[in-house]
Amino acid sequence: MPDPGPIHSEHDLWTGLVGLAPRIVTYLMSFLTLGIFWGGQRTQLGYLARSDRHFSWIQLAFLAMIAMMPFSTSLLAEFIAFRIALLLYWANIALIGIVLYASWRYATSAGLVKEGTPPEVSPAIVRRIAIGQSLYAFGALLCVFSTYWSIAFIVAVQLNYAIAPRVPVLSRL
Repeated sequence: MPDPGPIHSEHDLWTGLVGLAPRIVTYLMSFLTLGIFWGGQRTQLGYLARSDRHFSWIQLAFLAMIAMMPFSTSLLAEFIAFRIALLLYWANIALIGIVLYASWRYATSAGLVKEGTPPEVSPAIVRRIAIGQSLYAFGALLCVFSTYWSIAFIVAVQLNYAIAPRVPVLSRL
C-alpha cells in the first residue's frame, strides 16, 4: 500500500499507486517465475514411478529455494535500480533451476522414472532447464547496461515460457 501520510486527494493516491509500479512488476515477475518452475516440477513428478528419501530431500531443497523468492522479490522491488538486488534475485532463480535440474538427474540415475517413458523425454526436460537458465543468466548480465533492460528481458523470457507452444513430448501430462 502507498504511505497514507502524504495522501490527501485522488491525485496523491494515484501518484502513490504509480510509485508502487516496481513492486507490482517484481511481484508479477516472481509469480510467473514460480508458475514456470511449478510447471517444470509437475512435469518431472508426472514421469516418476516412485520416490525415495534422497529425492524427497532434493525436493525440500527445491522448496527452500522457492521459499527465498519473497525475500529476493522484495529486495528487488525496493532497490530495482541496483545491480546487487537484481543479481541476488537472479541467483535465487539460478538456484531453483539448479535444484530442479539436480532433481531430474537424480530421478533418472536412481531409476525413479516410469518404465516406458519415451527416451526423448529426459533430453527435452534437461534442454528446457538449460535453455531457461541460460536465458535468465543473459538477462541478469544485461544489468551491466541497465537493471530495467535486464528485468524487461527476464519478463520476456517468462512470457515466452508461459505462453509458448508446449513441447509435444512433454504435453502428455
